Amino acid sequence: MRHKPIKSSLFTANRKRLGELLPERTLAIINANDVPPTNSDGTLVMWPNSDLFYLSGIEQEESILLLFPGAVDERHREILFVRQPSERLKLWEGHKHDAEEARSISGVKEVRWLSEFPEILRMLVCEAEGICLNANEHRRAVVDVESRDLRFARDCMRRYPLHRYHRLAPLMHRLRPVKSEAEVELIKEACRITRLGFLRALKQTKPGLNECDIEAEFAHEFIRNRAKFAYSPIIASGANACVLHYLENDKPLRARDLLLLDVGANYGNYAADMTRTIPINGRFSRRQKQVYKAVLRVMRAMITAATPGKSPKLWQQESEEMMTDELLELGLLKPAEVRKSKPRHLACKKYFPHGLGHPLGLDVHDVAPADAVFQEGWVLTVEPGIYLPEEGFAVRLENNIVVTETGPVDLMADIPVEPEEIEALMRR
Repeated sequence: MRHKPIKSSLFTANRKRLGELLPERTLAIINANDVPPTNSDGTLVMWPNSDLFYLSGIEQEESILLLFPGAVDERHREILFVRQPSERLKLWEGHKHDAEEARSISGVKEVRWLSEFPEILRMLVCEAEGICLNANEHRRAVVDVESRDLRFARDCMRRYPLHRYHRLAPLMHRLRPVKSEAEVELIKEACRITRLGFLRALKQTKPGLNECDIEAEFAHEFIRNRAKFAYSPIIASGANACVLHYLENDKPLRARDLLLLDVGANYGNYAADMTRTIPINGRFSRRQKQVYKAVLRVMRAMITAATPGKSPKLWQQESEEMMTDELLELGLLKPAEVRKSKPRHLACKKYFPHGLGHPLGLDVHDVAPADAVFQEGWVLTVEPGIYLPEEGFAVRLENNIVVTETGPVDLMADIPVEPEEIEALMRR
């Protein structure tokens, strides 16, 4: 656990909210993620399961959380199962939670060893009428590899075929978009560390370096601040920035090109997601600045437009309408093209092909119901862009905001974004 301790009251409150949504006499089971393999006998560092962390704060492999609000015995309403520490585990893998530590982190009073899970599960399944199981139900997820949750679900349904089964994911999608004050503070810290990385990158960027040199500057600042990359960073110079998910980060920086930086820190398992576009030689060309300011106007307007009760679809439409006006002003679109465009084939999509933003939290593309509207406490990214492969550059800008009843709060307001400020910092 690289980050500083998080108060267990956050996880206790989250479990209480979930318990109020569970069907009567239903048992919910949430598993840790697998430790991902590489080749031979190698493994990667495990990325914590977002739902398990949201409900318990536990980041240790093979852990299981069992929630049964209707259990007859109060001790069985929340049970956390972890691996039992041993001298052998300590020698080969390092520290593992003992019962008291797991209790302190999670706020779950009943902590048992993983070896006890099968017996306790059977006892409680026989008391329950329904079983609620988890899966990755993000609409854009590519699920080619079977997760620990899915393997468990298949085995559970084989062993207990007569119970009613429920999906946990829709309940978690209702809970997780609205961030508590404690969650917003963790995201703020991720944004603060992201800012430090960006300022460091600004100082170092110059012609002749490589994209990977700039990635290393972010890594330096993130690691020394007890954070990690929230996602694989995009460090894209010149025409590389026109590839939306460019990940190679291995090309030389040329003097007259722009450098697109899509990077965010992850702190305490909560993500930041920032994009900035900077001139490699420290000065925007006239054309680059025209495009930059168009994107910046759209970003600022759409931050203001993110209000409670608005649907993401309407928000996207508003951004496309404004972007169309900006593209007309830039001479990239002609009025005839706009008149001929259809809802599914908007003229602006040629230059602005992606979504305006997404929920942000434990996952960079955080979960939310498909039909949800913005509510107070939602954290969103706002990331318009214009992509000009024929001109060899792109501009994307992205800030993170909290939706509130009194207006959006920009969590990245202190990260330089005005082109003149960027130029001044790079000169300095």
